[in-house]
Amino acid sequence: MTSVPRHGGDDGGTPVTDCPNTSDYLLVRGAPGDVALVTPGGQCTYGELRAAASTLAAELAALELPPGSRVGILGPNSLFWVAAYLAVMKLGHVVVPFSDKLTADGIRRNVGVVGCRVMFADRSVARRFAAAFDGLSAVLTEESLESAREPYWPDPAPVDPGADAALMFTSGTTASPKAVRVTHGNMQANTDSIIESLGLRGDDRILVILPFFYCYGASLLHTALRLGGRVVLCNSFVFPETALDLLEREECTVFAGVPSSFQLLLRASTFAQRALPSLRLIQQAGGKLSPVLIEELLTAAPAAQLFVMYGQTEATARLSCIPPDKLIEKPGSIGKGIPGVTLRVLDEAGQPVPPGQRGEIYAAGANISPGYYGDPAESTAKFTPHGLRTGDLAVVDDDGYIYIVDRRDDFIKSWGHRISSQEVEAAALRMPQLVSVAVVGVPDDAAGETLALFVTPAPGAEITPAAVLAVCRQHLPKHMVPHSVVILEAMPVTANGKIAKRELREMAVPRAAR
Repeated sequence: MTSVPRHGGDDGGTPVTDCPNTSDYLLVRGAPGDVALVTPGGQCTYGELRAAASTLAAELAALELPPGSRVGILGPNSLFWVAAYLAVMKLGHVVVPFSDKLTADGIRRNVGVVGCRVMFADRSVARRFAAAFDGLSAVLTEESLESAREPYWPDPAPVDPGADAALMFTSGTTASPKAVRVTHGNMQANTDSIIESLGLRGDDRILVILPFFYCYGASLLHTALRLGGRVVLCNSFVFPETALDLLEREECTVFAGVPSSFQLLLRASTFAQRALPSLRLIQQAGGKLSPVLIEELLTAAPAAQLFVMYGQTEATARLSCIPPDKLIEKPGSIGKGIPGVTLRVLDEAGQPVPPGQRGEIYAAGANISPGYYGDPAESTAKFTPHGLRTGDLAVVDDDGYIYIVDRRDDFIKSWGHRISSQEVEAAALRMPQLVSVAVVGVPDDAAGETLALFVTPAPGAEITPAAVLAVCRQHLPKHMVPHSVVILEAMPVTANGKIAKRELREMAVPRAAR
């Protein structure tokens, strides 16, 4: 038995012993005849999933890669994707999920960053991005599932919990994406913590609209497989009615989304009019959902428990949770750390702030990544002796509940004021005709920055910039009222479904220059 330190603690961490290979850990409970995945092509049992993973493992083993080789996966959520994910980790390699929303240049860049040797790629995606695969040893498509090789799945064996299991790229909304090292220990610790926090069950059926290349989407896969539950795949949320129909038909018990998902559900779908008797649990993470929308969500789905969570890619997935019984009492809070996670709000000197005073959230626990792949300087800046530096500014109340004020990079400095973009957005969303909103700072010689508010209206709604500004003036002090309002048909989003503020800033600057 060996031991490695946990990362993120003040004292360097507590040694831990070997753990199971994560693929074995995830598949230990699913009975062969139980349904594991529901795809557009039909149902797939755990027995069929194991067989598919064993077939792909045989194809990968035949390439005789050195242990720890980086192996990419590119394509939409599917049986092929999940089987490849399990096969790579089972053979002691490092799985690298790629976004299929990237350009060929973006994929080529990320392949180079991590030194990928092999790529599992969906056929249609492989054709589209063929130019990005130059230099790879092999590209394996879903045709490999029909391989004549003898299936290969070695007997379970312990692994070093500090060994990398995956490299997950950050969303890159404010900077170039970085590859986050996620170890076997990280992945298993966070999966166990999420299951405990939410009370997930083996009979749960989760509707997944988030891509598995996104850490939040991957965590949904991990928790479901770990419990032997069922994953229902929905690869497009452009038309939320399709997802709602699928939720009803498959009698899903769990739904998870990011803020933009719930904005569409609440203000551009029939979600509130549907009974959805099977739905027992809703997970919200991936950014702050405005308190007014949380109130609407509680009203729209009163029989379901709503868990608001907070996380980061550098933390494997999730860091905190506020339970349903505290949502009304603590509006806007992200709660407290989930089991095994310690969250502290610290000042610039690294000292805990008193209640009501602003500081930055730092996180420690077994789920915290050891750092970025091949980037020691960025790793040192992000993974500090105090823990993971999240970049989120927050306050703590007398009961220890944390409230995020804004991302450090999203604060807007105007006329000497530091303005929270989230506070301005929450005020604008009080206008029920709006589906989504985002505010960014625009450089200004006199003010430093002015506020540009981008909004998208609900289907059929007729709004004007003046009407939006009138609502803002009702709920905000004068210095926080946006200088301009831009109405968009659709908000630009990242591959993970988050609003792409960098694109909005680029749009706002030319408008301001006119």
